[in-house]
Amino acid sequence: MGLALLVVIWLITLISTYFFVAKTWWLPVGASAATGFIDGQFALTFVLMGIVFLAAQLSLGYFAWRYREQPSSPPVKYSHGNVNLEVVWTVLTTVLFVGLNLMGSRVWASQRFDQAGPGAVQVEVTGMQFAWYFRYPGPDGKYGATSVKLMDPSAGGEAAVGLNTSDPAAKDDVVTGTMFLPVDREVDVSLRAVDVIHSFFVPNLRFKQDAVPGLNIHMHFTPTAIGEYEIACAELCGLGHYKMHGMVHVVSQGDFDKWLAAREAEKQ
Repeated sequence: MGLALLVVIWLITLISTYFFVAKTWWLPVGASAATGFIDGQFALTFVLMGIVFLAAQLSLGYFAWRYREQPSSPPVKYSHGNVNLEVVWTVLTTVLFVGLNLMGSRVWASQRFDQAGPGAVQVEVTGMQFAWYFRYPGPDGKYGATSVKLMDPSAGGEAAVGLNTSDPAAKDDVVTGTMFLPVDREVDVSLRAVDVIHSFFVPNLRFKQDAVPGLNIHMHFTPTAIGEYEIACAELCGLGHYKMHGMVHVVSQGDFDKWLAAREAEKQ
């Protein structure tokens, strides 16, 4: 029985390890400036955790076989632990997790606490059950006022975000259900939520941040590759959570300018 248990444990361990070594379950191709650092730390974490996982599981299988019940087995002896050993693995675990946290904190904090550059594209992202809306401030660089009393999600567009069209700053605001961004240009995202907590997640751009009702959360990132990338809501937000997705179109600066001008012309 001990040998059978050893074989089962080791088979599960080695098969599951293969899938990660072969990168069967891995991140999609990155398309943002932070990709290199985030992917590097992701890989480092998996290597370190993989070593710990393999050592623990291979040892578990060995001990299950080595100390299996046999006719010649001596009486059971109970151990109350080894304080020195417990201190060592607690310290090593603390160093590992705190170290990884400190390594990632620089990029994480820079995207949230540092100010975006002066030439950054401004985009307001509003999450509501069960859709994403994107608002651009237009040539004046100012967002128009919004009000919850004016919100009508069923109408879509400006009405969905409650845009006050009588506000002069709102005249050139562009509201759309698809996000367009210029490549190689910093994007200053302002995240809002109308009803419950949502999470704006774009795997290819290595961007993920909760949108919380009552808060205006700023983050910034830089897309580096032209393409179409899926948006998902990574926070369970209701029965329609599964269909709360959208698309980010990263295009050239020229195509972005044409798209924005066309949307503004539609408002005339």
